[in-house]
Amino acid sequence: MDEALAMKLRILADAAKYDASCSSSGAPKRKAGKDELGSTTGSGICHAYTPDGRCISLLKILLTNYCLFDCAYCINRRSSNVQRARFSVQEVVTLTVEFYKRNYIEGLFLSSGIIKSPDYTMELLTRVAKSLRRDHGFRGYIHLKSIPEASPWLIEEAGLYADRLSINVELPTEASLQTLAPEKDGATILNAMAQVAERIVEAKAERRRFSPAGQSTQVIVGADATTDEALIRKSAHLYGSVGLKRVYYSAFSPIPEGSGILPLKAPPLQREHRLYQADWLIRYYDFSADDVADAADDGMFSLDIDPKLAWALKNRHRFPVDVNTGDREMLLRVPGLGARAVDKIIKARRHTRLRLDDVARLSSALKRARPFLIAADYTPGGLTDRLDLRSRLVEPAQQLSLF
Repeated sequence: MDEALAMKLRILADAAKYDASCSSSGAPKRKAGKDELGSTTGSGICHAYTPDGRCISLLKILLTNYCLFDCAYCINRRSSNVQRARFSVQEVVTLTVEFYKRNYIEGLFLSSGIIKSPDYTMELLTRVAKSLRRDHGFRGYIHLKSIPEASPWLIEEAGLYADRLSINVELPTEASLQTLAPEKDGATILNAMAQVAERIVEAKAERRRFSPAGQSTQVIVGADATTDEALIRKSAHLYGSVGLKRVYYSAFSPIPEGSGILPLKAPPLQREHRLYQADWLIRYYDFSADDVADAADDGMFSLDIDPKLAWALKNRHRFPVDVNTGDREMLLRVPGLGARAVDKIIKARRHTRLRLDDVARLSSALKRARPFLIAADYTPGGLTDRLDLRSRLVEPAQQLSLF
């Protein structure tokens, strides 16, 4: 690789680190045929991360870090004083193919600042994916960042070659967009997402290819005064209205020479983590947006306990739940019991009455579950209603797993 291209790669890979939505899960299984490159497993690429948070199993880059827009929170805004660079279409194609042949990557995540116009930028992004698929027989994963202001037919063409499309909401309210990103329009973003959702549904019905891994979005946390409750309600709405696969929550990071209307400090990373946990409750634990909102205090999730435990502590009258007779919905609401553990419990209790030791073998978080469940040889007694229960269940500050 020549020195100029290597410099572009350093600049544009670093500039892409602020976009968290690079998961490849959900792509259909594919295997390269003769004279083709790459494959996907369907279960997602296993990611590794650099110390600054960059995903390195996908080639994650921007086409350019220059942007016509001047969003206050964005390091690549037009008024930013950062070093600029721009790849050509052929350079991105060559890097992807050569890195794959060297076993550095398994796919491509490509985004960009706005060059000249949204249509011009969207056309360049699509040309990269089109060239990889048609000219090089690339069968690996491709994620393209869609430009919501681009013409609908350009976004539709992108979906023919990409495994996943994503359109970033960035900020959850129109008021926040007007303040921090006045050149963006919330209605335009939602219309573009709805268009992609409609095409995905049509393609599945017609058994043809269009963004088979669905679409995702990213929302910035902590750049404005939006509460956790409002963020989660926005996500729940998007899951229901445009069938998103994922909402990614990205903690705001103060940028050099940032606007005076932005916070001086980043929000606690634990806040981002709690939002992911709350999101998980909606997607996999049958919680409604109202249920999750009930776990918050004044619209914000606690940093010392996860939202599921917070909900249980506020709804103690619904516990304890008998693991041998409780329905799946309530078992899913027992802190410490994950969805897999609940399914194993339901399967096992068909053959025997479960004791506490049996539950311990099915769940690694029995400490949190004990006050909220009944087993054949165990009842929590008054433990569920103890005033100090919360303090007993608070865990030391760490990166917690999802339930």
